[in-house]
Amino acid sequence: MFYNSVRKPVRELSRRPLEVPVLELTDAARLTAGIVLLTVVGIESGGAFLVRVVTRRVPATGFQTSFFRAGHAHAGVLVILGLVCLLLTEATGLAGPWRWLAATGVLVAAILLPAGFFLSAVGPGRETPNRAVALLPAGAVVLAAGVVTLAVGLFLG
Repeated sequence: MFYNSVRKPVRELSRRPLEVPVLELTDAARLTAGIVLLTVVGIESGGAFLVRVVTRRVPATGFQTSFFRAGHAHAGVLVILGLVCLLLTEATGLAGPWRWLAATGVLVAAILLPAGFFLSAVGPGRETPNRAVALLPAGAVVLAAGVVTLAVGLFLG
């Protein structure tokens, strides 16, 4: 019998131990997550570079500064979202290429989008993006495909 704070008996709701579901990662998901976590060091390096740009220790145009900021921001946010998607994919019944797309689509976009921002702004005095800007729509498509596939997988169970 359990007692409340005034020592009156409280009826026990259940004698069964509390069961907490545990999400188990596949070896592939665990390895992917470990690799992705190591990329945070690279994102930190990008942040250090961005600080040098913003404090004018590295010369950059307004266009370059804005694209470098966008690249750094997309890298950080998409790596976090990508890790969440990797974990959530483990709770779906997706298989084959659909499982791969749900688990890693956002992580692929986390490479393509920042690369598009950074690489299209490279070059002294650049005021407009170069051809690497084509990585931006490609990354956006992969991002959308990954999150939509994962959402469908979660809806279906």
